[in-house]
Amino acid sequence: VQLQASGGGSVQPGDSLRLSCAASGSTLSSYTVAWFRQAPGKEREGVSVSRRSGGRTYYSDSVKGRFTVSRDNAKNTAYLQMNNLKADDTAVYYCAIGSPILSAQWDSGMYYHWGKGTLVTVSS
Repeated sequence: VQLQASGGGSVQPGDSLRLSCAASGSTLSSYTVAWFRQAPGKEREGVSVSRRSGGRTYYSDSVKGRFTVSRDNAKNTAYLQMNNLKADDTAVYYCAIGSPILSAQWDSGMYYHWGKGTLVTVSS
């Protein structure tokens, strides 16, 4: 399975961006899909976890109410809609997939396929 994350860029505080995670080699809807991010000098942290298509979605407290995940099964693509971006959201964002029944969903070690990161910079 290959994942391709895209959509990052440089924006100002309060702006929006939508990241995409396109999958090839397998059907994304069968997996747990997560978004992680890693800011300079910080550890990778989970942003959202979406259980396989039709399942629940979870968000970290830092993005809850601002970020929304979705999937387009026809395009085999997951999205992370990011609104009201803040400087603290500056990071490289990664999408990852794991088992549909994985536990410890915020543990990056539970995910076995990762896309290359896409950089999001929020600055005035």
